[in-house]
Amino acid sequence: MPHTPHILVVDDHQQIRDSVTRFLEKNGLRATAAKDAPDMDAKLATGQFDLMVLDVMMPGESGLSVCRRISAERDLPIIMLTALGEETDRIVGLEIGADDYLSKPFNPRELLARIKAVLRRAAQPDTITRGLAGKKVRFAHLVLDADRQVLIDEDGEETALTVADFRLLSVLVERPRLVLSREQLLDLSAGISAGPLDRKIDNQVSRLRRKIEPDILRPRIIKTIRNGGYSLCADVTDVE
Repeated sequence: MPHTPHILVVDDHQQIRDSVTRFLEKNGLRATAAKDAPDMDAKLATGQFDLMVLDVMMPGESGLSVCRRISAERDLPIIMLTALGEETDRIVGLEIGADDYLSKPFNPRELLARIKAVLRRAAQPDTITRGLAGKKVRFAHLVLDADRQVLIDEDGEETALTVADFRLLSVLVERPRLVLSREQLLDLSAGISAGPLDRKIDNQVSRLRRKIEPDILRPRIIKTIRNGGYSLCADVTDVE
Protein backbone atom coordinates (compact mmCIF):
# COMPACT_ATOMS: atom_id res chain seq x y z
CA MET A 1 0.00 0.00 0.00
CA PRO A 2 1.56 3.38 -1.03
CA HIS A 3 2.64 5.72 1.72
CA THR A 4 0.47 8.81 2.17
CA PRO A 5 2.61 11.77 3.32
CA HIS A 6 1.60 13.13 6.73
CA ILE A 7 1.86 16.92 7.11
CA LEU A 8 1.96 18.76 10.44
CA VAL A 9 0.46 22.27 10.17
CA VAL A 10 1.59 24.57 13.00
CA ASP A 11 -0.18 27.95 13.17
CA ASP A 12 -1.84 29.87 15.99
CA HIS A 13 -4.71 31.03 13.72
CA GLN A 14 -7.44 28.42 13.88
CA GLN A 15 -8.99 29.43 10.56
CA ILE A 16 -5.66 28.92 8.76
CA ARG A 17 -5.03 25.60 10.53
CA ASP A 18 -8.47 24.28 9.66
CA SER A 19 -8.55 25.48 6.05
CA VAL A 20 -5.04 24.19 5.27
CA THR A 21 -5.58 20.76 6.83
CA ARG A 22 -8.92 20.37 5.02
CA PHE A 23 -7.35 21.38 1.71
CA LEU A 24 -4.41 19.01 2.09
CA GLU A 25 -6.66 16.10 3.02
CA LYS A 26 -8.95 16.87 0.08
CA ASN A 27 -5.87 16.58 -2.15
CA GLY A 28 -4.74 13.17 -0.96
CA LEU A 29 -2.44 13.98 1.97
CA ARG A 30 -2.81 13.31 5.69
CA ALA A 31 -2.78 16.45 7.82
CA THR A 32 -2.62 17.19 11.55
CA ALA A 33 -2.85 20.64 13.10
CA ALA A 34 -1.04 22.18 16.11
CA LYS A 35 -1.74 25.62 17.58
CA ASP A 36 1.70 26.38 19.09
CA ALA A 37 5.10 24.90 19.94
CA PRO A 38 3.98 22.81 22.97
CA ASP A 39 1.08 21.39 20.95
CA MET A 40 3.51 20.66 18.10
CA ASP A 41 5.92 18.86 20.46
CA ALA A 42 3.08 16.69 21.73
CA LYS A 43 2.05 15.78 18.17
CA LEU A 44 5.64 15.01 17.16
CA ALA A 45 6.03 12.73 20.19
CA THR A 46 3.05 10.60 19.22
CA GLY A 47 3.02 10.63 15.42
CA GLN A 48 5.21 10.21 12.34
CA PHE A 49 5.34 13.17 9.97
CA ASP A 50 6.91 13.72 6.56
CA LEU A 51 6.88 17.54 6.52
CA MET A 52 5.93 20.49 8.71
CA VAL A 53 4.25 23.73 7.65
CA LEU A 54 5.32 26.25 10.29
CA ASP A 55 4.16 29.82 10.95
CA VAL A 56 6.87 32.30 11.94
CA MET A 57 4.72 34.52 14.16
CA MET A 58 3.36 32.45 17.05
CA PRO A 59 2.82 33.21 20.74
CA GLY A 60 5.41 31.71 23.08
CA GLU A 61 8.22 30.03 21.18
CA SER A 62 8.47 31.63 17.73
CA GLY A 63 8.49 29.73 14.47
CA LEU A 64 12.14 30.64 13.88
CA SER A 65 13.12 29.20 17.27
CA VAL A 66 11.09 26.07 16.55
CA CYS A 67 12.72 25.70 13.12
CA ARG A 68 16.22 25.96 14.61
CA ARG A 69 15.40 23.39 17.30
CA ILE A 70 13.66 20.88 15.07
CA SER A 71 16.33 21.11 12.35
CA ALA A 72 18.97 20.22 14.96
CA GLU A 73 16.94 17.37 16.45
CA ARG A 74 15.52 15.51 13.47
CA ASP A 75 15.36 15.22 9.69
CA LEU A 76 11.97 16.82 9.08
CA PRO A 77 11.49 19.13 6.06
CA ILE A 78 10.00 22.51 7.02
CA ILE A 79 8.10 25.09 4.99
CA MET A 80 7.88 28.45 6.78
CA LEU A 81 4.86 30.75 6.54
CA THR A 82 5.99 34.38 6.80
CA ALA A 83 4.23 37.75 6.86
CA LEU A 84 4.15 39.49 3.50
CA GLY A 85 7.32 41.52 2.99
CA GLU A 86 9.24 40.06 5.94
CA GLU A 87 12.39 39.32 3.93
CA THR A 88 14.52 38.98 7.07
CA ASP A 89 12.35 36.16 8.41
CA ARG A 90 12.67 34.28 5.12
CA ILE A 91 16.45 34.61 5.01
CA VAL A 92 16.89 33.62 8.66
CA GLY A 93 14.51 30.71 8.21
CA LEU A 94 16.53 29.33 5.31
CA GLU A 95 19.78 29.85 7.22
CA ILE A 96 18.60 27.80 10.20
CA GLY A 97 17.22 24.88 8.26
CA ALA A 98 13.90 25.65 6.55
CA ASP A 99 13.50 24.04 3.13
CA ASP A 100 11.15 26.63 1.65
CA TYR A 101 8.97 29.58 2.60
CA LEU A 102 5.66 31.07 1.54
CA SER A 103 4.31 34.54 2.29
CA LYS A 104 0.88 35.13 3.80
CA PRO A 105 -1.71 35.45 2.40
CA PHE A 106 -1.08 32.48 0.13
CA ASN A 107 -2.90 30.35 -2.40
CA PRO A 108 -3.45 26.84 -0.97
CA ARG A 109 -2.58 25.38 -4.36
CA GLU A 110 0.83 27.03 -4.23
CA LEU A 111 1.40 25.61 -0.75
CA LEU A 112 0.43 22.15 -2.03
CA ALA A 113 2.86 22.49 -4.96
CA ARG A 114 5.69 23.53 -2.63
CA ILE A 115 4.93 20.64 -0.24
CA LYS A 116 5.13 18.16 -3.11
CA ALA A 117 8.38 19.70 -4.39
CA VAL A 118 10.05 19.55 -0.96
CA LEU A 119 8.88 15.95 -0.44
CA ARG A 120 10.38 14.99 -3.81
CA ARG A 121 13.72 16.55 -2.84
CA ALA A 122 13.66 14.87 0.57
CA ALA A 123 13.34 11.48 -1.11
CA GLN A 124 16.66 11.89 -2.97
CA PRO A 125 19.45 11.74 -0.32
CA ASP A 126 20.61 8.23 -1.24
CA THR A 127 21.26 9.17 -4.86
CA ILE A 128 23.06 12.38 -3.91
CA THR A 129 25.42 10.91 -1.30
CA ARG A 130 25.81 7.34 -2.58
CA GLY A 131 29.45 7.85 -3.59
CA LEU A 132 30.53 8.29 0.05
CA ALA A 133 28.59 5.35 1.47
CA GLY A 134 30.72 3.35 3.90
CA LYS A 135 33.61 5.82 3.77
CA LYS A 136 35.52 8.11 6.06
CA VAL A 137 37.40 10.93 4.34
CA ARG A 138 39.88 13.45 5.68
CA PHE A 139 40.10 17.10 4.60
CA ALA A 140 41.88 19.97 6.34
CA HIS A 141 41.71 19.23 10.10
CA LEU A 142 38.54 17.14 9.89
CA VAL A 143 37.31 13.63 9.14
CA LEU A 144 33.87 13.11 7.65
CA ASP A 145 32.19 9.86 8.72
CA ALA A 146 29.68 9.51 5.90
CA ASP A 147 27.60 6.69 7.34
CA ARG A 148 27.10 8.52 10.66
CA GLN A 149 26.94 11.97 9.03
CA VAL A 150 29.31 13.49 11.58
CA LEU A 151 32.52 15.54 11.45
CA ILE A 152 35.40 14.57 13.75
CA ASP A 153 38.13 17.07 14.60
CA GLU A 154 41.73 16.46 15.66
CA ASP A 155 40.72 16.15 19.31
CA GLY A 156 38.06 13.55 18.55
CA GLU A 157 35.19 15.98 19.09
CA GLU A 158 32.20 15.17 16.92
CA THR A 159 29.79 17.55 15.19
CA ALA A 160 26.54 16.18 13.78
CA LEU A 161 25.45 17.34 10.34
CA THR A 162 21.91 18.00 9.20
CA VAL A 163 20.81 16.21 6.05
CA ALA A 164 21.14 19.43 4.03
CA ASP A 165 24.65 20.10 5.42
CA PHE A 166 25.73 16.54 4.69
CA ARG A 167 24.46 16.67 1.10
CA LEU A 168 26.25 19.95 0.42
CA LEU A 169 29.50 18.80 2.03
CA SER A 170 29.31 15.51 0.12
CA VAL A 171 29.15 17.40 -3.16
CA LEU A 172 32.18 19.50 -2.18
CA VAL A 173 34.42 16.71 -0.85
CA GLU A 174 33.78 14.64 -3.97
CA ARG A 175 34.98 17.59 -6.07
CA PRO A 176 37.89 19.13 -4.11
CA ARG A 177 39.47 22.30 -5.48
CA LEU A 178 36.87 22.59 -8.26
CA VAL A 179 34.91 25.82 -8.51
CA LEU A 180 31.20 25.05 -8.42
CA SER A 181 28.63 27.68 -9.27
CA ARG A 182 25.62 28.28 -7.06
CA GLU A 183 23.44 26.73 -9.76
CA GLN A 184 25.62 23.60 -9.85
CA LEU A 185 25.63 23.26 -6.08
CA LEU A 186 21.84 23.62 -5.92
CA ASP A 187 21.38 21.02 -8.64
CA LEU A 188 23.92 18.56 -7.19
CA SER A 189 22.96 18.88 -3.52
CA ALA A 190 19.20 19.30 -3.78
CA GLY A 191 18.36 17.91 -7.21
CA ILE A 192 16.57 21.08 -8.37
CA SER A 193 17.22 23.86 -10.83
CA ALA A 194 18.08 27.38 -9.80
CA GLY A 195 15.06 29.57 -9.16
CA PRO A 196 13.58 31.80 -6.44
CA LEU A 197 15.68 30.07 -3.76
CA ASP A 198 19.13 30.68 -5.30
CA ARG A 199 20.09 32.37 -2.01
CA LYS A 200 19.49 29.05 -0.24
CA ILE A 201 22.96 27.80 -1.26
CA ASP A 202 24.65 30.88 0.20
CA ASN A 203 22.78 30.32 3.45
CA GLN A 204 23.68 26.62 3.53
CA VAL A 205 27.35 27.37 2.89
CA SER A 206 27.29 29.91 5.71
CA ARG A 207 25.75 27.36 8.07
CA LEU A 208 28.24 24.67 7.04
CA ARG A 209 31.19 27.03 7.52
CA ARG A 210 30.21 27.49 11.16
CA LYS A 211 30.83 23.78 11.65
CA ILE A 212 34.12 23.41 9.79
CA GLU A 213 35.99 26.72 9.64
CA PRO A 214 38.45 27.61 12.44
CA ASP A 215 37.77 31.30 11.71
CA ILE A 216 34.31 31.93 10.29
CA LEU A 217 35.26 35.51 9.34
CA ARG A 218 38.20 34.27 7.23
CA PRO A 219 37.07 30.98 5.68
CA ARG A 220 39.93 28.97 4.22
CA ILE A 221 38.29 25.58 3.68
CA ILE A 222 35.18 26.54 1.72
CA LYS A 223 36.22 29.64 -0.20
CA THR A 224 34.01 32.04 -2.09
CA ILE A 225 35.24 32.45 -5.66
CA ARG A 226 34.35 35.86 -7.06
CA ASN A 227 32.02 35.55 -10.07
CA GLY A 228 32.37 31.80 -9.76
CA GLY A 229 30.76 30.20 -6.74
CA TYR A 230 32.40 28.10 -4.04
CA SER A 231 35.29 25.67 -3.80
CA LEU A 232 36.54 23.21 -1.18
CA CYS A 233 40.17 24.35 -0.95
CA ALA A 234 41.64 21.25 0.66
CA ASP A 235 42.90 17.84 -0.40
CA VAL A 236 40.57 14.93 0.35
CA THR A 237 41.92 11.49 1.23
CA ASP A 238 40.29 8.23 2.31
CA VAL A 239 40.76 7.16 5.92
CA GLU A 240 41.65 3.51 6.26
